[in-house]
Amino acid sequence: MSEYTKVKIGDICRIEKGRTGIASATPGEYPLVVTAEERKTCNTYQFDCEAVCIPLVSSSGHGKKSLKNVHYQSGKFALGSILCAVIPNNPQEVNARYLHQYLQFYKDTLLVPLMKGAANVSLSMRDITKVEIPLPDFDTQTLLAKTFVEVQEKQKQLDAEFEKQTEYVKRLRQNILQEAIEGKLTAEWRKTHPAEKGNPDFDAQALFEQIQKEKEGNSQQARKCVASSEAFPCGRTSLRPTPSAGSNAARNARLDDKQPFEIPESWKWVRLGDLCDFGKCQNIEPSSLNPDDWILDLEDIEKDSGRILSFRNFSENMSQSTKHIFKKNNVLYSKLRPYLNKVVVAPKDGCCTSEILPLDFGDKLLPKFMQFELMSPFFVSYTTNLSYGMKMPRLGKNDGKKAKLPLPSLAEQKEIVAKVESLLAKVTELENQIYERKKLSVQLMQTILKNAFSPRK
Repeated sequence: MSEYTKVKIGDICRIEKGRTGIASATPGEYPLVVTAEERKTCNTYQFDCEAVCIPLVSSSGHGKKSLKNVHYQSGKFALGSILCAVIPNNPQEVNARYLHQYLQFYKDTLLVPLMKGAANVSLSMRDITKVEIPLPDFDTQTLLAKTFVEVQEKQKQLDAEFEKQTEYVKRLRQNILQEAIEGKLTAEWRKTHPAEKGNPDFDAQALFEQIQKEKEGNSQQARKCVASSEAFPCGRTSLRPTPSAGSNAARNARLDDKQPFEIPESWKWVRLGDLCDFGKCQNIEPSSLNPDDWILDLEDIEKDSGRILSFRNFSENMSQSTKHIFKKNNVLYSKLRPYLNKVVVAPKDGCCTSEILPLDFGDKLLPKFMQFELMSPFFVSYTTNLSYGMKMPRLGKNDGKKAKLPLPSLAEQKEIVAKVESLLAKVTELENQIYERKKLSVQLMQTILKNAFSPRK
């Protein structure tokens, strides 16, 4: 194959701007090409031909240069006013599918660098006309176009399979957590470790009574401090106390007869507010933070996995909003969009956005076990159903405190954590394998296409 001749798009194509207002378009029988991959519809059409449709505005906005999609469209169609149509002058010499495939593949190197503007980043049609592309003979264009379509279809099939595998792994993780809080993972363990009444290590009721006694003592101490105007030992922070949730253990421990699911006889149903001061936080203002203080934001937490994706200090995250202070081994629970299931155990002291609630379960409960409880499908369903707010749903303080949770003995918590961590490690291994296969698949497809578009001498 000889070296391809390079030509400017403006020499082989005409470019027309779309005229249809996307928001005001009346749905109809004709495709309406928009910036998104999915087409809308319109009752009128602007073009009746083959064309490459290029967005003229950034996909990211906010001063960033990016183009997510370059589209191919044929037949009668309408075009949004923030896109343009690149139409071959002679369809017998320039294959529109080849042109689309080349521009889609190289959009980040050919088109995105041409985008201009500070806030409203855009691409001019004049600059598009100056873009140079290799143009082989028409038969070769047609062959390359066919190759691309085949590769694209194969990639879609692989993506669908990877999606199925990812969904399976997600369900597997959920099933493990649900069986953990139902006591199913430790059924055999309980046969050899019977309950010992009065021993919190092997008696959930005794453990619960111990937690309540300690919680009540802490509440009384806090009230004494407030009454005597003593400062809380918070260093550079200020503590804004809220009314105690554990002032009446008997009242708070009383549950209605209807239980969410069956648990072992040695376990006990409790409420989240019985185990911690849900919603009670130590606040700190940005002016009191040091540059190297760890600041945890919601985007730093991976949904569903309980993993922290990144550690950033205050010098990297200069947010000026009030933060919550947390200590090592606090369970950090995201009350915003609880369906995202962002719950982690703090590996060290730090601060977090006020959308994250630090939960201190003391030394009578394992932080990892409590993390698994709060990540279980049962708890996620409860919090999702009770969240308030349409665009930014949150779990309210009172609803959080009322949430029912199954409580096993301390020894069984340790056994559950060990089993869950072992099983989730295998799940993570599966996730990594799927990710690597998907990455290799993309790389292979990219190599095929790159070779197709690169002429051999």
